[in-house]
Amino acid sequence: MSLRILNVAYPFAPAGPDAVGGAEQVVSRLDAVLRRSGHTSILVGCKGSKAFGQLWEGPAIPPNISAEVRRVIYSQYKALIQSAAIECKADLIHLHGVDFHEYIPDTNLPILATLHLPPAWYPAEIYNDERLWLNCVSDNQHCAAPRSARMLPPIPNGVPIPEKVAQSRKSFALALGRICPEKGFHFAFDAARHAGIRCYLGGEVFPYPAHQEYFDREIRPRVDGQRRFIGPLNAVRKSRFYASAQCLLVPSLVPETSSLVAMEALAHGTPVIAFPCGALPTLIENGKTGFIVSDVEQMAEAIQCSHVISPAYCRAVARERFSLEQMTAKYLEAYERIISRHEPIDNAECSVA
Repeated sequence: MSLRILNVAYPFAPAGPDAVGGAEQVVSRLDAVLRRSGHTSILVGCKGSKAFGQLWEGPAIPPNISAEVRRVIYSQYKALIQSAAIECKADLIHLHGVDFHEYIPDTNLPILATLHLPPAWYPAEIYNDERLWLNCVSDNQHCAAPRSARMLPPIPNGVPIPEKVAQSRKSFALALGRICPEKGFHFAFDAARHAGIRCYLGGEVFPYPAHQEYFDREIRPRVDGQRRFIGPLNAVRKSRFYASAQCLLVPSLVPETSSLVAMEALAHGTPVIAFPCGALPTLIENGKTGFIVSDVEQMAEAIQCSHVISPAYCRAVARERFSLEQMTAKYLEAYERIISRHEPIDNAECSVA
């Protein structure tokens, strides 16, 4: 079946190969595989997004994302989605933003919404909205979501697995992601200081007051000669940092539904040290591909022990569990089943206690 899929990214973060956010990276990878597989890929994203298929560019990210600004952009975004769907003759619309319910287009087309964030972060009414099909990105998240006849089995995230990883001197700890309070990156700096190791923090501070206040209050005062904020990394620089890092630190304070950075680190042979939030304990084999720790002191101890983790084993696990090919194949199958109007797929049984 030749598909015409319209992916809709979060309106306040650019999608593309060098995107900072996990959801935006998933959008870009689906866009790429659709184009590479001979399907028609349409992407709706904010100004600055990049696409392998057709790009319908929305408004630029404003310097201050207020409630009123959101209302205006949601209205514009909804109209843009509807225009793209009609003009490009889309078969299915795939929504990815946490706020997707604000701009669901008026259409008879089938709509899939992927829940990239904790289920409780979405309004309760989406779980029984007959306009939507839904899917989670991990078993852990799926089992935490409200029961719904509209929920498909989870489709775990996947990442590219490098064929070869350059051997580098591993002399620092690394942390990557959107710079915001719930990611707890100040704990990464503190743990690295206790462990006596350099730490680099890569990511972007988006124009939300809470994010900017967090950076100014918790990150900026900790930056010194041994702890550095290096800003957003493109794909090439990110790969080099992964390969050179002694370990990746994931001190998240919220129930993570998945972790692309953890998967990417393991794909480069770099162990992951994380707090036990959400799906993270299911992604990391404690003592084998990294360590699950409960506080800064334990994270510091784990950093000092991270050299015992086998890079080859980390890469083998990533290849087996987290490949991009597995993820994209499951989305293509879901697209075909939804478009063909099959009967609703029964909820998958929870595999996480």
